Amino acid sequence: MPRIRATPAGRRRAAVVAALLTGSAVLTGPSPATAGGAPPPATAVPRLDWSRCVPGSAFDCATARVPLDHDEPGGRTVELAVVRRKAADPDRRVGTLFFNPGGPGGPGTVQMPQNYASFPQEVRERFDIVSWDPRGVGSSTAVNCFASPGEAAEWSASRPAGFPVGEAERAEFAASYEELGRRCEQRDPALLRHVSTADTARDLDLLLAAVGEDRLNYLGISYGTMLGATYANLFPGKVRAMILDSNWDPRAWTDDASDEDPRLTSFQRLGSDLGAAETLDRFLTLCGTAGTDRCAFSAGSPEATRDKFEELMVRLRERPVEGWTYARTIAAAVSSFYVVHPGWTRLAATLQELWQGRVPAPVPLPPPPAVPEPDPYLGEEQSTAVFCGDSPHPRDPSAYHALEDLSAARAGDTGRFWVWSSAGCAGWPAVAEHRYRGPWDRPTAHPVLVVGTTYDPSTPFTGAQAMAEQLAGARLLTHRGHGHTALFNPSRCVQAYESRYLVDGTLPPPGATCEQDTPPFGTPRPSGGVATGGGGTAGALS
Repeated sequence: MPRIRATPAGRRRAAVVAALLTGSAVLTGPSPATAGGAPPPATAVPRLDWSRCVPGSAFDCATARVPLDHDEPGGRTVELAVVRRKAADPDRRVGTLFFNPGGPGGPGTVQMPQNYASFPQEVRERFDIVSWDPRGVGSSTAVNCFASPGEAAEWSASRPAGFPVGEAERAEFAASYEELGRRCEQRDPALLRHVSTADTARDLDLLLAAVGEDRLNYLGISYGTMLGATYANLFPGKVRAMILDSNWDPRAWTDDASDEDPRLTSFQRLGSDLGAAETLDRFLTLCGTAGTDRCAFSAGSPEATRDKFEELMVRLRERPVEGWTYARTIAAAVSSFYVVHPGWTRLAATLQELWQGRVPAPVPLPPPPAVPEPDPYLGEEQSTAVFCGDSPHPRDPSAYHALEDLSAARAGDTGRFWVWSSAGCAGWPAVAEHRYRGPWDRPTAHPVLVVGTTYDPSTPFTGAQAMAEQLAGARLLTHRGHGHTALFNPSRCVQAYESRYLVDGTLPPPGATCEQDTPPFGTPRPSGGVATGGGGTAGALS
């Protein structure tokens, strides 16, 4: 299958949202049994032949070969592109920290190197940090439903930007996703059925063995929290330290393991529409308070700024600004909320340009990381294959208009965005063969640390609360701040707690709360240590 380069939208997704060296394998014993099932057959552990990703790079790359179906280890295999940054202080090295950047569909071989400086300093010093492109994604064996870049671009242009507005656009939206499903089913139907979260969790277990360790250190953000929770319940005895940042509610992801047709989309069950609405309200409140010297869109007060935003949305519905429609603007706003600095300031500038009838300047892309494929193909079918195959959604395309109205009634404009973000699932042709749907409370070798941000536009704080309640013995750390993940919206307090937990297993004290370092449109808070209070240990780590 030919490699397709990413479109500019795909590159942006890789930025905010590896050398392919063939490895041989050695045999190991069977993995732990999955919940309620017999132990799977013995599986080959990949050998990772590390080498510099590119000359002069600080990162190492390798390729792991794993079974397409872990229950059939002698059958077809798929490749995983893997990247590593060695511990900066090898004399004090603790072990390997595996990182998943979320998505689903986030390419770890791009996003870990690109965001390496976001990891706490002590973590960078004392851990090798390893990430990978999950099966189906990026530079790994990828879901790719188009024969050429032109075909992919033509499909992307067949649907309106952001989400559909009006009956005609809804019909176009449904037809384009039906076409995508047909294309994907024709090209590689077996792969579509084996890109589930459980499949990737078992890949992670093989990667753990491949780096020579038998206890997992893991940091997962966003969808990566579902991957972490799945691993923790498939392999509970192997959890040394696990941080889940910006969490899915596992019951929302699985529709509470129901076999009935779901009434709501995954994002509605999670409350993403409500989280985004609360974040939008905070953006307009803080922008109005800050004034135009710090927020370009400010109208002088929170109330006036909200009125200005509503007037702009009405205006864009009637008269788009050279492609900047109402729906595109709402979608851009939600994505801008993810990383407060510089996302909120840039969003304010974009809205002000549109208010004045001008086309906003494009957002600059970050420099590419020093890896062989810094710009892999990241077509929408990759995230769709995981999301729709693993998490239940309504199957009737006509139901999404009513669901849009439901979310709009409770969450306004952002509710429309989040409903249509799941629309590709209505006609998706594949259901994962190995979905993990619970239980979620299997006791782990050491407790999991759950981190939730109070104003998160994607995975609301209620998701972190639900994750902490459902995992056995987990501890919740509250990040009082804004944005999607504490990793990319930093708090020195959160980083200190995370570092201490990863290094020696000490959990934050029950009810621990941290503040964001730099609030939106504000100045950095004074630095200080973490709150004291005894913490509580996860037990001796080994």
